[in-house]
Amino acid sequence: MNAIDLLKADHERVKGILGQLSESTERAVKKRTELIAKLEMEITIHTRLEEEVLYPAYKKAGGKEQEVMYYEAKEEHRTVDSLVLPDLKTTDPSTPEFSGRVKVVKELLEHHIEEEETEMFPQARKLLGKATLDELGQQMEMLKAQYKKEMTAANLAA
Repeated sequence: MNAIDLLKADHERVKGILGQLSESTERAVKKRTELIAKLEMEITIHTRLEEEVLYPAYKKAGGKEQEVMYYEAKEEHRTVDSLVLPDLKTTDPSTPEFSGRVKVVKELLEHHIEEEETEMFPQARKLLGKATLDELGQQMEMLKAQYKKEMTAANLAA
């Protein structure tokens, strides 16, 4: 699977989890807690793959415009990973506050996904070409399996 197809599949999974979270009620505490754990794992792994594999290749192959988009995308990741997601994880899932935070996370992530899929990914296809994207995709698949194993082990140990 090439890098962009792999990342788009991740986007679909994340959007599915966000949809389930948005539709859940304040009584569905267990379901919400499980969905947040799933969301965190998906986002953490996805972010690492983008920042360690695709983004550097994209930035290197591009010019000033790609460099600006690279830093903007990294900043959006930082906002979700460092601020929004940790807040959501510590919010009681049975409260209206949780629902409000889910809405904000969903809007931020949908905006980020939209920008990647309509601007960055088409540019990356042109700049990097099929062979490089296939190679990056293979690298990402191996890393993804490794990261998933590490995170699952860490969660079981916790």
